[in-house]
Formats: sequence, structure tokens, C-alpha cells
Amino acid sequence: MNAAPADQIRLLDVQALDVRLQQLAHKRRSLPEHAEIDSLTKDLTQLRDLLVAAQTEESDTAREQTKAEQDVDQVRQRAARDQQRLDSGAVTSPKDLENLQREIASLAKRQGDLEDIVLEVMERRESAQERVTELTERVASVQSKIDDATARRDAAFDELDGEAASVKKEREVIAASVPADLLKLYDKLREQQGGIGAAKLYQRTCQGCRQELAITELNEVRTAAPDTVVRCENCRRILVRTSESGL
Repeated sequence: MNAAPADQIRLLDVQALDVRLQQLAHKRRSLPEHAEIDSLTKDLTQLRDLLVAAQTEESDTAREQTKAEQDVDQVRQRAARDQQRLDSGAVTSPKDLENLQREIASLAKRQGDLEDIVLEVMERRESAQERVTELTERVASVQSKIDDATARRDAAFDELDGEAASVKKEREVIAASVPADLLKLYDKLREQQGGIGAAKLYQRTCQGCRQELAITELNEVRTAAPDTVVRCENCRRILVRTSESGL
């Protein structure tokens, strides 16, 4: 393949722009905010699970407290009725009076036991409520950090994408001035060779694979016509000759 030396040198400009696009894409993928957001999101998921568990516990203890308070109220009402009967004098039989007094005493003990249960449940509910409050604040804090990191990431995206768009436009302009067959070969090699399709020959060394040309290969490059598109024997990339090639 033949191409004017100036076209081959412009190919290096295209290559430099492609390298810059690769660097921008890599930087976009490697922004520290990605890892930060991932880590925070994992923390947020765990905290939300803990919050749901705490909310469930608070809800369960609320129902338990309501039930215990209802039990206390029922016993209190029953004891009040019995005390009213006792105070009314309607019960005159000594045996019935004894049974009634015994039941009132039993109800008083039962009421005390149930009130202790209510207090224990209230303590557990208060602890669950405190846990819900704490976890709610922690969830909000982590979400705020995620929002901040996301905003920083998106701002970096905008900056990188803006630069990439500018580089792409510049590449389109320069690539349009490169012969189609040369550009096609370059793009094919670039895809095969990890993003580098053309490399400068600098001081007898291919800048693509960093290998110095062997004597026989160097002689072939020396004797090749200026418009001949030469390839590196080692990496097969297009080898662009310049005044710095050391030929």
C-alpha cells in the first residue's frame, strides 16, 4: 500500500486522538466516585434492611403493648365490679364474702403482673423506637453521601464527555483527510492491536511495541520509497517514518 508521507504523519495525529479517547473512556470508567457509590449503596442496603427489622419490631411491640394494656384494663374493670359488690353489702354469705375477697386479691395480683408486662413491653418498644430513629438518620446520612457522590460523578461525566465530543470532532476532520484505504487498514490494526494501529519509528525503535528494528528490517525501511506504507515486523502495526526515525 502506498500513501503520501504527509498522509502517514496525519495518521499519527488520528492515533493520538484515538489514544486520548481511550484515556477519557478509561478515566470515565475508573472515576473514584464509582467505587464510592458502590460501597455506599451496599451500606445503604444493609441499613435499610436493619431499619425494616427495627420498624417491624416496633410495630410488633406496639401491638403487644396494646394487648397487654387491654388485659390490664379487663382485670381492673373486673376487680372494680367485685369491689363494688363487696362495698354494696349485697353479698351477705360469709363464704361468698370470703370468695369475693379472695378473687379481688387474686385480681390485684394479676393486675400487678400484667402491669409489669406492660412496662417491660413499653421498654422494648421504646428501645425499638430509638433504633428506628437512629437507623432513619443513618439511612438519610448515607443517602446524602450517595447523592453527593452521584452529583460529583455526573459532573465529571459532563466534563469528560464534553472533551470526548471535542476530540471526536477533531478526529473526524483529520481522518477525513487520510486516504480511505490507509484509514481502513489503520482501524483494522487498531482493533487487533489493543487500540494502537499506527506507531512512529523513533530512533530505529517502533513506538508501538518498543522493539528496536533488526538490521535487515531497518535496511528494508531505509530503502523503501517515501510513500510506501511500511509495517513493523514485530507487531505488524503501520510504521510511520519521520525525521526522528534515525534512518
